[in-house]
Amino acid sequence: MNKLKILSEENDPYAALRYLEFRNLVLGSFFITLALLAQEVAIGYELYRITHNPLSLGLIGLVEAIPFISFSLFGGHIADKNSKRKILLWSVGSIAVSSLILQIIARQQDNISQASFLIIIYLTIFIIGLCRAFLSPTSKSLRAILVPIPLYENASAWGSSAWQVGAIAGPMMSGFLYAWSGFANTLLVAVLMVVASFFLFMKIEDKPVQELNDQDEIITSIKQGIRFVFKTKIILYSISLDLFSVMFGGVMAILPIYAEDILHVGAQGLGVLRAAPSLGAVLTLLLLTRFSPMEHAWKNLLLSVTGFGISILIFAVSPWMILSVAMLFISGAFDSVSVVIRATILQVMTPDEMRGRVQAVNEIFLASSNELGGFESGLAAKLMGTVPSAVFGGVMTLLIVTWVHFRTGDLKYVEVKKS
Repeated sequence: MNKLKILSEENDPYAALRYLEFRNLVLGSFFITLALLAQEVAIGYELYRITHNPLSLGLIGLVEAIPFISFSLFGGHIADKNSKRKILLWSVGSIAVSSLILQIIARQQDNISQASFLIIIYLTIFIIGLCRAFLSPTSKSLRAILVPIPLYENASAWGSSAWQVGAIAGPMMSGFLYAWSGFANTLLVAVLMVVASFFLFMKIEDKPVQELNDQDEIITSIKQGIRFVFKTKIILYSISLDLFSVMFGGVMAILPIYAEDILHVGAQGLGVLRAAPSLGAVLTLLLLTRFSPMEHAWKNLLLSVTGFGISILIFAVSPWMILSVAMLFISGAFDSVSVVIRATILQVMTPDEMRGRVQAVNEIFLASSNELGGFESGLAAKLMGTVPSAVFGGVMTLLIVTWVHFRTGDLKYVEVKKS
């Protein structure tokens, strides 16, 4: 009977969503994503508007990446040894306070110097990055506890869909709110979204903490997670591929420059540009709840990253808004395929007692690709010019995926099995 139930659930595209606590986790993650990306878009546009310096955009990613990367491994260790519910609530509560500070300082912008305004903005983003170092490995490791193993792929698709829907709505909402009601009111809405996620996470009950085989020092525990990643080739190469392709190929950080100086579409256009990749991603992810990409998983991963690189290269040289939006849409569609494959690999290949630490290593790679990638984009745009820097990123992505293809021929025979 249980086998029949599992088989029925595996064929149900909504199977993971039928678990109440997983729904609360997904919906809470949606609201925190909505808030943080709306906040990021508004801050990025405001800083470029007042400084006209691409490096000011890159610094947003850098000051968030420093604490995130520095503390993620410790955050993963804490997630494995302590109540995941409490970590979620403390992290989101602290983000709510930090977001409220951003909103208050936005209302006082005319009463303080530009230097003081920038320092407070960057310092608060630093604190949010620190909170995310505990939030990210905890929420992603908790996902695997809330659904049975056969539903990991389905849960990955829905979890990624929630993130992508938030990534569509957040920038769109931010662009239009910024244009209609100003910087401070946009940040106020972000605060309300963070509070909503806090109450959803409160509905998740405490789960038993896995007993760790090794009760030694924190350093020993963290090293175990790192060693596991580096000895599991399919995990190491999948997250490394994401690291370098997004670090060089990502253009999110410099979209305010495209919106303001190249496409001339303003804050509302920036919202559309930021939402386009996520719209492509979420539509693809909905298809992936029905059509699995896990057969020939490694081949599909390499193809999806190749498609991502080509679409970024075309976007980089596009002088037309419609083509630019279309290429960003396509880049998100390809990226969503690689997201589901990587997430499933991580969940299937990682033992329960190491999920927090392995997810922490993954989060460091993600932060390096996204936040440090944002700094790389801003710095490259400052040194090379906006369009040449984006072209360089697309070319580097294609070179990287070619190199990985020749280095990992044996991985195309690896089956990622769920049992």
